[in-house]
Amino acid sequence: MESLFVSALVVAIAEIGDKTQLLAIILATRFKKPVPIILGILVATLANHALAALAGSLASDFFGGTWFKWAIAVSFIAMAAWALIPDKVDDDMPGGKGRYGVFLTTTIAFFLVEMGDKTQIATIALGARFHNVLLVAAGTTLGMMVANVPAVYFGEAVTKVVPLKYVRMGAALVFLGLGVWAAIEAMR
Repeated sequence: MESLFVSALVVAIAEIGDKTQLLAIILATRFKKPVPIILGILVATLANHALAALAGSLASDFFGGTWFKWAIAVSFIAMAAWALIPDKVDDDMPGGKGRYGVFLTTTIAFFLVEMGDKTQIATIALGARFHNVLLVAAGTTLGMMVANVPAVYFGEAVTKVVPLKYVRMGAALVFLGLGVWAAIEAMR
């Protein structure tokens, strides 16, 4: 259960102010249909994070050894630094009413925008760290939903209440802690 809770916490914190959360706000203000947006986020995140957790788990099985443990530790520390950099929505985000409907537009947009995103990279590292694809993917998906459902329902008001600067610092501390934890385990 540790892998589920750690994964949920890491991604929920890292997602605040992330470009996918900004995308959720944009989609919510554009379409004004929260249920299909939330379902689209859920489906996209489950697919994306299951693949990411599987990739991390397989990579750790294939590349086992002390040097790989150090690589995981360094990746978490790098994520700490990356978490401090504010995200902004790219100019090529989906626009208009979407000819594929709200659900499919959200699913495709979220899946694609999540590629290479810090929460996806964190999911890969968590998959490598915990070797439990199901619980890591469930945890990271839970974390994404915890961060994005309020963004869908409350839109831009959420970003005005939560000072993103402090959230980024908190996320950086969580990633740094995971990196230190992984480094200590690599020394054993």
